Amino acid sequence: MSISRKISTITSAAALRAVQVAVDHAATRGAAVVVAVVDAGGVLMASLRADGAFAASVDIARDKAWTAAIFGASTDDLCAALSKREVVREGLALRPGVVLFGGGLPIRLDGNIIGGIGVSGGSEDDDRASAAAGLHALGLETASAAVI
Repeated sequence: MSISRKISTITSAAALRAVQVAVDHAATRGAAVVVAVVDAGGVLMASLRADGAFAASVDIARDKAWTAAIFGASTDDLCAALSKREVVREGLALRPGVVLFGGGLPIRLDGNIIGGIGVSGGSEDDDRASAAAGLHALGLETASAAVI
């Protein structure tokens, strides 16, 4: 029996690249956002607050990234998966750090979750598009996943 396993996680260089590209992408849409990237365990690796972005977006961006990494699904997909399970959805929504609206994406490499990216401060569409731009900058694409 093995008592350990190897876990792949995002590098700090990749996290920095993703947050910068996502902030820049949001700016092209006229949005000042905060972007956060967490590692596979949900621990913050990088965060960037654009000039003029709401202070409250710092925590929300981190929470979106954490939710996506820990649940292995976008915050949108998680919410949709829970749409017919009201008790579970409401229970999860009350948990500290869980976000059930757009802007959080898991970061996957070779089928494994290596982190999460969260964007807050624009519209949900701005946040989704900016998170996707951050993934794209790493050569990754967004992917839906079955959840719960």
